[in-house]
Amino acid sequence: MSAPNSKQRQACWGARDELWKCLDLNQDNATTCEKYRKEFEASCPAQWVKYFNKRRDFLKYKEKIEKDGFEPAKEAPKL
Repeated sequence: MSAPNSKQRQACWGARDELWKCLDLNQDNATTCEKYRKEFEASCPAQWVKYFNKRRDFLKYKEKIEKDGFEPAKEAPKL
């Protein structure tokens, strides 16, 4: 597979941004945003879809940790 050209990359990123905006507005309700997910998956290479999904999960986790703080599990060993 060849690398996406500029126009394809912009289409992919635009579809990703629309999906993420929909998920943010709908509290991550995947069924509401299904049409955006299909467009995102159709516009981007599969590896990019996997990467962007993991990136969103990481960014949401990071945001939660920064907001609420981190508390280790009680069973976690002390280092």
